[in-house]
Amino acid sequence: MQALQQDWAAKWAVYSPDKIAFKEYETGRTLTYGELNREGNRLANYLKEVFDIQKGDRIAILAESCLEYLLLFVAAQKTGCVLVPMNYRLASAEIDFLLQNAQPKLVIGEAIFEATLEATATYSQIPHKWDIAAIRADCEAYRGVREGLELDFFEVQVVDEDDPIFILYTSGTTGFPKGALYTHKMLFWNSINTAMSLIVNSESRTINCMPPFHTGGWNVFVTPFLHHGGYVCLMKKFDALAVLKSIAEERATVFMGVPTMLKMMTDLPGFQTTDFSSLHYIIVGGEPMPIPLIEKWHEKQVPIRQGYGMTEVGPNLTSLHQRDAIRKKGSIGRPNFYVNIKIVDEKGEEVAVNQAGELLLQGPMVTTGYWQNEVATAKAVQDGWFHTGDMVRLDEEGYLYVVDRIKNMYISGGENVYPAEVERVLVAHTAVSEAVVIGVADAKWGETGKAFVVKSGEIEVTEKVLQDFCLSKLAKFKVPKTIVFLDELPKNDTGKINRKILKNLQ
Repeated sequence: MQALQQDWAAKWAVYSPDKIAFKEYETGRTLTYGELNREGNRLANYLKEVFDIQKGDRIAILAESCLEYLLLFVAAQKTGCVLVPMNYRLASAEIDFLLQNAQPKLVIGEAIFEATLEATATYSQIPHKWDIAAIRADCEAYRGVREGLELDFFEVQVVDEDDPIFILYTSGTTGFPKGALYTHKMLFWNSINTAMSLIVNSESRTINCMPPFHTGGWNVFVTPFLHHGGYVCLMKKFDALAVLKSIAEERATVFMGVPTMLKMMTDLPGFQTTDFSSLHYIIVGGEPMPIPLIEKWHEKQVPIRQGYGMTEVGPNLTSLHQRDAIRKKGSIGRPNFYVNIKIVDEKGEEVAVNQAGELLLQGPMVTTGYWQNEVATAKAVQDGWFHTGDMVRLDEEGYLYVVDRIKNMYISGGENVYPAEVERVLVAHTAVSEAVVIGVADAKWGETGKAFVVKSGEIEVTEKVLQDFCLSKLAKFKVPKTIVFLDELPKNDTGKINRKILKNLQ
């Protein structure tokens, strides 16, 4: 492993000390790069001297996005400690599992989540607790006792590139969450890949409304922007109207969202009059963006850049250039600069062009594994290649298309059916706004498809009409046997459809 000292705040405090690095949307509070470094030093020293935080120690955090969260990141780069952001929407029993698994030396909570922490069995056993709202005040008070606290971090740690800076837990929709180790090496190369694919530099500006317990909340734009000396306006949650206004007011050069967010923004009365002239483009991830929605943004001269990512790798892995958004509809684009790919069948052999296979990824942005889970690590990372569990195909021009998650596939009458393929057909119907397909048990065929559909506006449509529409575009075995109409589809914290809930609706 290569040793390095990665202290981005310290560097930018020299180059641009008075430039605002972060702003809190709700309060208007800001941190310049000079303040970010000074307060980061102060916090790093406080963690070391008061809580005895050493390199490799875990700090679990249950809080919404705030400036103090960013100071903790800066302190982690300086000290080598590991941040464990926890999902504040989880139940106490789920938080308890994360605390047991991560074994933090310190838990930092927000007052509104105190009851959740207190209800866990593990919280009382953790050596140290701290209120995130008290961080800056406590460090300031301690400075009065310890002169020069903020000038430098007394014992700058040299970390190995494969040392983690985060443990990022997966959503746990298929069992107990796994803690992906996100390393300093991944942090750096994700930033490089992002900047080489997009326009990211010291003039870049964005609004981040992704949650801090998700890799998107940190590593889609926040950490690459910090690395490149940009500006980030932090929002605690997505609010369509607030984001729409802030894009214009903050002169954002780029914004990241999922299709659901972008649709909510286009549905607002103010969409047509909003000034988007500062935007180079919008980055879309999570799921394919419907062509009509892309066209709405293109009509406002806002290009759409779609891509693909995952917590354990990158996460910024592929990009579809805006000029190909329509021509290569449904594609996730091409791999980013330092991303190697391989597409293999169930025997591990590479497949031909336009044949579906599992996507394998290799490069300096691949995780070293899962925290305290050797079995999952060995399954996911083999010979340096990360097995994504996603079925993809590569066309003649080198563009990637996600066929589906392997775990979503079902077998009907001996034939493999990938729900994503059926879902794309369903949403192509003018009467359908959203659709998801799952496999359900069937006495004759083993499994058949069951579709859950949200209608588009007041347009009337029946089950048979949609089945006939599918039949005109798909093989008969792929057509859903039943179609259920819902007012809305259940989604998780990042806007993705929650298939687990739908399976329980059967």
